[in-house]
Amino acid sequence: MTEPDQAQTDVPRDDPRRRRLLFRATHRGTYENDLLIGGFVRDHLNTLTEADIEALETLMERPDPDLADWLTGRRPIAPEDATPMLLRIRASLVR
Repeated sequence: MTEPDQAQTDVPRDDPRRRRLLFRATHRGTYENDLLIGGFVRDHLNTLTEADIEALETLMERPDPDLADWLTGRRPIAPEDATPMLLRIRASLVR
């Protein structure tokens, strides 16, 4: 994975919610999720809606092992866990 363009991750100081989201997404506790979730957030940070941010904040409350398994395809995403945001991140990984 290459480093993102700096302009993609510049977050204004007066936008603490996006700054916090970027930090949380890139400091998950497991390197795999830092890359998977953090990469998605870096790529979309400047275009996320408030609803998207809320969905990501909720998604990041899930345990790292579950997220890693779902995002890498090691385990299928159960229908009750298949939130639109989780599916969106997963779809962005399987190009």
